[in-house]
Parts: sequence; C-alpha cells; structure tokens
Amino acid sequence: MRLRVVDFETTGAEGSEVIEAGFVDVERCEGGWRIGEPQSQFFSPSGVVGVQARAVHHIPDAALQGAPRSSPEAVERYLTQGEGVDAHVAHNAVFECSFLPRLAKSPWICTAKTARRAWPQAPGYSNQVLRYWLELNLDPTVALPAHRAGPDAYVTAHILQNLLQTETVATLLEWTTQPAVVSFGKHKGRPWDEVPSAYLHWMMGEQDMSEHRLAAARRELDRRATDLAIHEAAQ
Repeated sequence: MRLRVVDFETTGAEGSEVIEAGFVDVERCEGGWRIGEPQSQFFSPSGVVGVQARAVHHIPDAALQGAPRSSPEAVERYLTQGEGVDAHVAHNAVFECSFLPRLAKSPWICTAKTARRAWPQAPGYSNQVLRYWLELNLDPTVALPAHRAGPDAYVTAHILQNLLQTETVATLLEWTTQPAVVSFGKHKGRPWDEVPSAYLHWMMGEQDMSEHRLAAARRELDRRATDLAIHEAAQ
C-alpha cells in the first residue's frame, strides 16, 4: 500500500493559486511503514504572490520564473506521477482538496483531523507542534525550512507514520470523513456544520484569517448552498 502525503504553498488571498507542491510517499513494508524522500515542484501563477503569503513561505518571484503554469490540472498531473497511490494525505486535507477538483474525489486522510481524535492530550495540532510534541528526530536538512512544500510534507509523513502505529488506514480514512470541529474562537469544539452561517461569513471577511481556516469556512458555505439548491429543486 502506498500513501502519498502532499503539501502546498500558495499565492494567498482570494483566488489563491498553488506555487509549490510537494509530496512524500509512505509505503507499507515489513515491520511498519517506510517514508520516502520529499519531492517538490514550483508552479508559476497567473496572479501575484500576496505579501502575507510570502511572509510565511518566503518564495521569491525569481524561483517561479520558467516554472510550469499553475493550474489544477498541472498540479494534479504532478501529484499523480509514478506508481498507483491508494490514498492521499495532507495535514489539513480540506485546504489541499480545494485546489484539486478531480483528485479531491479520491480517498484522503487528514492528519490534523485524525490527530485530534488519536491524541486529544496534544498541546496543539499544527504539524510543527506535533513534530516537537511527538519528539520526532528529523534531519533538519530535509525537515526544514518550515512552510515549504517538501519539508512540510516530510514532517506530515512522520506524523502519519506515528498515527499508523496505533490506527489502521481504514480508521484514519473514516475519521477524515466525519465532521471536523472548530479549533479556535467562540465556537471552538463545535462541528463546522453546526457553526452559524453568519460566523462563517464573518470569517471570510477577516484579512488576518489563515488560509486553512478560510478554506474550511468556504467549503462549509459551499456545502450549505448546494444542500439548499437541492432542497429547493425538490419542492
């Protein structure tokens, strides 16, 4: 079995585009799971890289010159290269899936979501917090810098490896499909599908809101709009 852990860096803001995709394969082997070497690819966006996003990943425009044009199709082609993959993995899968209209329909494991179920005692659930809480002894030349696609995928692969010490792939897939909970603010601990729409719209208007939280709010609003349209069509 092969699980492909992926991570993106983006232009940020509305209409965000992927400018770096990274992945690490985690394969079942005798005695456990083997983690491969991280791979990454730059993509050239049609728009500009936002200042807030650049302050996180520090990818200069010069690094993107001559790279393949960013598009969902190009990123999906990159992520599906090589031998067959049984499931994809990301630390906040709803974020990565928002850029992958076709691949999002395949099986996914969210390590952030499943870590909350497996380790309720953890002090936090970002991949770097879990890295140090789990006392992962990682080669800094591979695991750093943080907030770059290859190194972040590598850290997430080790979090996945730890989850697989006690949970099955089937369990992680099931947990990923169950309702996520809000991890901040006055609705902390509530499933996203119970958060008032007014609060989700407020989130969408906050400039300082992280991309991951914006993606979760946008996905829930889209789900509600789809459900409403189906209900109205049935009347």
